[in-house]
Amino acid sequence: METKASLLEQLHEVEKWEKDQGGLWIWDRAARLPFKLLDKLTPSFIQRKIGTLLDELGYYIQSGGRYLTKQSSVLKKVERYAETPVHSIDDVKNLPLAAMDQTALSIQKTHSGAATLQGATTGVGGVFTLAADIPAILAISLKTVQEIAVAYGYDPNEREERIFIIKCLQFVSSDIVGKRAILNEISDYANRGNGKEMMSQMQGWREVVLAYREQYSLKKIFRLVPVVGILFGAISNRSMIEDLSDTAIMLYRKRRILDKLASHEAKMESESRS
Repeated sequence: METKASLLEQLHEVEKWEKDQGGLWIWDRAARLPFKLLDKLTPSFIQRKIGTLLDELGYYIQSGGRYLTKQSSVLKKVERYAETPVHSIDDVKNLPLAAMDQTALSIQKTHSGAATLQGATTGVGGVFTLAADIPAILAISLKTVQEIAVAYGYDPNEREERIFIIKCLQFVSSDIVGKRAILNEISDYANRGNGKEMMSQMQGWREVVLAYREQYSLKKIFRLVPVVGILFGAISNRSMIEDLSDTAIMLYRKRRILDKLASHEAKMESESRS
């Protein structure tokens, strides 16, 4: 088990990353400028496809639906890096943080590669295959964050965890105000509110849909040209999944560190009483 000092040091690293999330890259700022114009230029069948994300994300939060990931393969990865038997998510919780980090980075590499291939494939036909990329990249995004959740010992089968996953998706494309709001909201997720509060938090998935629409602004407009879209499709999809997985790793890592610190405190308190 890690020492309290080592956990606090790692917590400091995550908090430093949080402070660095205060601004948007110039590219991201530029990408948002032509949003209304692109909205008018985007074919109606793509608009309808984007609209279906609202329902699909709603279903995901409620039941997981077809996006709910299988945990067995992730547990096998964790077992390999931890070099100890891992049979369930409960077994993951007490493993060293290093094994969790290695598993999460492996997941990031796997899915960023899949997203690159997906973006290149659907970029071949430009606007005609762009619509197929929308549900595909959503599926890869959800699968990536779910697997990272499992790697840190959190169960996506729980609805509250699926809400946290949506918050990760929100965070990636939020502006500085949105990022701060989300960090404040999830800063003490273990002591989150009651059911009514959780229902209000579910409204966040609507913002995720808007974020996906923005992904098809300046970076995606190149994909409207057949063949040229291969390169931009691959780069934009890979970048999206890498940014998302970086966020998920940091946010889940922080939760696990805080949980471990709480366990340390509880153990010390128990020992002092005895």
